[in-house]
Amino acid sequence: ADDLGYTDVGSYGSEIATPNIDKLAKTGVKMTQFYASPFCSPTRAMLMSGTDNHLAGFGDMAELMTAEQKGKPGYEGNLNDRVVPMAQVLKDAGYRTAMTGKWHLGVPEQFSPAARGFEQSYVLTMGGSSHWDDQGGIIALDPAKPIRAIYRENGKAVDVPKNFYSSEFFTSKLIDYLKDGEKSGKPFFGYLAFTAPHWPLHAPEVDIAKYEGRYKEGYDKLRKERLERLIKLGLVPKDTPVYEGHPSWPKWDSLTPQQKESEAKRMAVYAAMIDHMDHQIGRVMDYLKATGELDNTYIFFMSDNGADGNSVYDVGRTREWIHRDMDNSTAHIGKQGSFAEYGPGWAQVGSTPFKLYKSFMYEGGIAVPAIVWGPGLKKGSVKQGLAHVTDIAPTIYELAGTQHPGIRYNGKPALPLSGKSMVGYLQGKAKTVHSADEALGWELGGRKALRKGDWKIVYANKPWGTGDWELYNITKDRTESKNLAASNPKKLNELLVEWKRYVADTGTLEIENLAARPGYSNGAKYYEDLKYEATL
Repeated sequence: ADDLGYTDVGSYGSEIATPNIDKLAKTGVKMTQFYASPFCSPTRAMLMSGTDNHLAGFGDMAELMTAEQKGKPGYEGNLNDRVVPMAQVLKDAGYRTAMTGKWHLGVPEQFSPAARGFEQSYVLTMGGSSHWDDQGGIIALDPAKPIRAIYRENGKAVDVPKNFYSSEFFTSKLIDYLKDGEKSGKPFFGYLAFTAPHWPLHAPEVDIAKYEGRYKEGYDKLRKERLERLIKLGLVPKDTPVYEGHPSWPKWDSLTPQQKESEAKRMAVYAAMIDHMDHQIGRVMDYLKATGELDNTYIFFMSDNGADGNSVYDVGRTREWIHRDMDNSTAHIGKQGSFAEYGPGWAQVGSTPFKLYKSFMYEGGIAVPAIVWGPGLKKGSVKQGLAHVTDIAPTIYELAGTQHPGIRYNGKPALPLSGKSMVGYLQGKAKTVHSADEALGWELGGRKALRKGDWKIVYANKPWGTGDWELYNITKDRTESKNLAASNPKKLNELLVEWKRYVADTGTLEIENLAARPGYSNGAKYYEDLKYEATL
């Protein structure tokens, strides 16, 4: 899933109907401390490579790289040639390989899935697009010439068909690809990368209708409901403090009736996108059951980062384009020709009980829902240990009975895996994936974090953070409410030593004031746009 928040599916506390995902959780393994990157393409790079994004080519988002970053090793903006992608490893092991959905690991054909081990693919090459058949892009540097989304089938540029809706089409296409290979006798690796529920908020009207009026009581009511479910599910302790949003953002009661109506509609469309996506996952499961392969298949479900409370309006002249060409009147939100986001209020609910959301290294940005289902796993278990997106590739290799080629591939140097197999952990034979002595680091856009055992350090620029390193006992304080940097300088310094090691090992570029750059992840004008759009 794309930009799905921690509590946006039923098995993690949501009110949204996700029966198929919930079934996977109930009869598979659900993880509570699974980490991704705070942004989409770096997570996807780590998923495909099994190694850190700074090594794989996405030291920053390709769209946001600065002059100081461009051209440096690990900052290529595509899945670089040092990586042996998961699809290639599995293809070499005799698997047929197919993917549909969001790629975001290189736009030109030479960086497409067709060049990285996928025998069949139909993908959105970029970070987002309209979910309808207009193929609209998501930013405008010139409002008269908004960027058109680029799709590729087996490497070649294509236009999406009429009556396209992203989640339904990507699912149908993947099922078609799997059907194509049924007679080969080969096992398959399928990668279904939904663009839902990433903005712009678009969903079929029949799905939106299920949630009309559901969110009229606002952020705090929904947050309370989700927290109660989280506690009942045993995912958080009863006394968990809840982060209720940054002081910059207005409370629900301060919004006008028109603004509340617009916000409630946005959340209804967002919920509809998730509901519809879940239905598509059910279609894949039904296909596997009909072919007799369901019980011989492992299914991994996850989000690529936390819920998104940022605004793309702040990029280039996108705001000008949207206000001129799109109809974001409340009645039209969700339909073709609208372009709405759902803002920090709802995103913070999606992160319940954690702090902040996508683009930040607090738990709300990097902790994501993650479920693994398949034969031989400890069914119905909830795993509280730490795991990471780089662990998926080595896990799949062990399940498939193959292995990554190591430091050389086809006579050229290759990046080894940094993740670890979770198989023993998922089967209940091992207590952890990562030991308490092991450090995991993150950096993106100048924001940083490192986790080691019970402890975590985080850096975020003002006004979102202190503008300095913060320290949290993440085991006792998962919501990062008590900064212990001043009271425990010894532990802070210990983790800073690990941080320097992480920077050296990954080639991370630390650029002064990078985190404060204006635009997408520092935008604070969502509610100004809401005031305007609510009057349309």
